[in-house]
Amino acid sequence: MNERWLPRIQEVGERLAEEFALARRPATDGPQPHELRASDADRDRVAEVLNEAAADGRLAMDEFEERLTALYSARTLGELARLTADLLPADEQPFRLDGRPVSAIFKKEQREGRWVVPAELPVTAMFGTTKLDLRDAIMQNRRVVINATLVFGGLEIHVPEGVEVIRVSKDKTVRLTRPQDDPDCPVIEVRTSNFLGEVKVKEPPKRKRRR
Repeated sequence: MNERWLPRIQEVGERLAEEFALARRPATDGPQPHELRASDADRDRVAEVLNEAAADGRLAMDEFEERLTALYSARTLGELARLTADLLPADEQPFRLDGRPVSAIFKKEQREGRWVVPAELPVTAMFGTTKLDLRDAIMQNRRVVINATLVFGGLEIHVPEGVEVIRVSKDKTVRLTRPQDDPDCPVIEVRTSNFLGEVKVKEPPKRKRRR
């Protein structure tokens, strides 16, 4: 394949995957990512960015103090996100709220760090690999559905302790993690439409019982 055409193929493939995913996405009555309540840890992440911006001169002292006041009065993630929007590129923000589909067309794409996992997340991997790291993520629902379209591609999911992952393909359901003691634990349901695609799950090592 001519390497000059590869970026164009990737762009077209990602656009089609996103349009298809948006057409399938159902309406939700739950809070949107920017409406979720912020934690003290989220405020600490934003405060660190503001401190660095003030130290290197990107923020004047009056701007810094104004944003600090807004920081400690903020209640939602959306309010916090506005405080650093002009200080860092999108992929370096303290957390991600976009909830967009994850597409890997002839490449590797990942979502990691502090990000909001929507109730339903479309994932496409065509001759590429998608990686979803949920260890520091915020799950919008206790049950998240990942609609994965895999064509000679792979999906790799990293989960924290206490999260169950199941794979649903046609009429078959397979558990991909160890059974959980809590029947009400968070569940990631991976619905796959694939052609020679693979789903891998990495979970924390099993704790050794104390004697």
